[in-house]
Amino acid sequence: MHTEDDKEVRDQRDRLMEGLRTYGRTYAELGRRFAASLGLHSTDASALLEILAAEERGTPLSPARLSERIALTAGATSSLLNRLEASGHIVRTRVHTDRRVVTLQSTPGMHGVADEFFEPLAGRLNAMMGAYPMELLGQFESFLTELRVTMDTYAQEHTLRDENDGKSADGVDLTRGDSR
Repeated sequence: MHTEDDKEVRDQRDRLMEGLRTYGRTYAELGRRFAASLGLHSTDASALLEILAAEERGTPLSPARLSERIALTAGATSSLLNRLEASGHIVRTRVHTDRRVVTLQSTPGMHGVADEFFEPLAGRLNAMMGAYPMELLGQFESFLTELRVTMDTYAQEHTLRDENDGKSADGVDLTRGDSR
């Protein structure tokens, strides 16, 4: 039997999850608009934004790391990088001491193009977040981290199930909740 408190908790969780789904849709729409402003496919623009963000963090991406970040196969990522390189948005470099290591870099001016598009939004987001105490933002950051880890773990389990015809590594049937 559920109490009123249980319903309130469920309703709040439902609102939070709907808010996150809505945020995801809005984030994707902004990505599509940025892509359109550059004449790119949205996946190509997402890759470009990952490369720019990695440069800003001081940790340039390799093609393999980019592939993981945008959830594409190595072959699809290679085709995407060929398009970005041909259109003059990125270059592949071998600046590492190990010349076999390829890193991805944006071409001059790409940060400015992205900043022109996203800076007005960044200002609004900074103002909005400034209205919340640091402690609450820290809690929200922890919540988002735990949410991501929970979803990543589930996705990995789902992938393993698919790769093992519905069975876990120890033979448990994951499709029926078989607990053997």
